[in-house]
Formats: sequence, structure tokens, C-alpha cells
Amino acid sequence: MTDQINTLEELSAVAGVEAVAEDIIAREPVRDELGRSYATGKRKDAVARVWIKPGSGKVVVNGKEMKAYFARPVLQMILRQPFTVAGVEDQFDVYATVKGGGLSGQAGAVKHGVSKALQLYDPSLRGALKAAGFLTRDSRVVERKKFGRRKARRSFQFSKR
Repeated sequence: MTDQINTLEELSAVAGVEAVAEDIIAREPVRDELGRSYATGKRKDAVARVWIKPGSGKVVVNGKEMKAYFARPVLQMILRQPFTVAGVEDQFDVYATVKGGGLSGQAGAVKHGVSKALQLYDPSLRGALKAAGFLTRDSRVVERKKFGRRKARRSFQFSKR
């Protein structure tokens, strides 16, 4: 088969375009002078500011340990998910400040922030985090209450007389 294209140069010559490898932009790690990566995570009304750096896996949220701030095991599991998916358990320390919403929304916001910070720290982790859906902000929020209604959609009780 002489019609087969073997190299990237032949492909670019046949297609009449630049080499494909040159078009792909390699992502660079984004770290500050202290070796940390920063990201903002959001969920419902909660906003989390998250810093990660290499360490022993210690998680501090609003000045408290993770187990003290998020007492429910489900919320602790939510915070550990990005590390499990990326395969870097107990390799990063997390410092987060979170405001707004309830505990569940705050846990989701910290998870979103940790995921974004991980992919900024090490761009090779982006594929696994994106496939798991951790880099997408969950846009679901509480629906507003409408006038003439008891809640957002529930009507007042009907009375015939």
C-alpha cells in the first residue's frame, strides 16, 4: 500500500495545514511563589477559596480540620473524591475558606475548588477530573418564590367555600 501516510509531516503536507502537534497548546502548571495553586469553587450559594500545596493530606476549612467542620461522613467523602479520581490521595494539603449556603453546598464548593486547583497544579490530572465531571460548576440553585404562590411552585390551599 503506497497510499498510506506514515508520518506527521506527510499528513501536514497532504492536508496543506500546519503540523497538528504545533496546534495543540500544552498547559503549564499555575503555581505561586510558595508552590501553591489557587482556585475558586462554587455550588448553590456557597463560594470556596481553595489553596493546595504538596503535603500529607491535611484539609483545613475555615480554620478547622475537615472532620470538625464537615462532621457527616458523606460530606467528608465528597471532599476526598477529586483526590481519589486523580489518584493523589494524601499527597496535597488543602486550605479553604468557604462562605454562604449550607454545609452540603459548602462541601460541593470546596470539592469544585479542589478539582480546579488540582488541574492547575498538575495539568496531566485534567483528563480524569473532567471525565468525572468535577471541573463543571453545578448550576442548580434554589428557585425563587413567585408572588401569588405559597412557595416557588406550590399554590395556596384551594377552598371552594
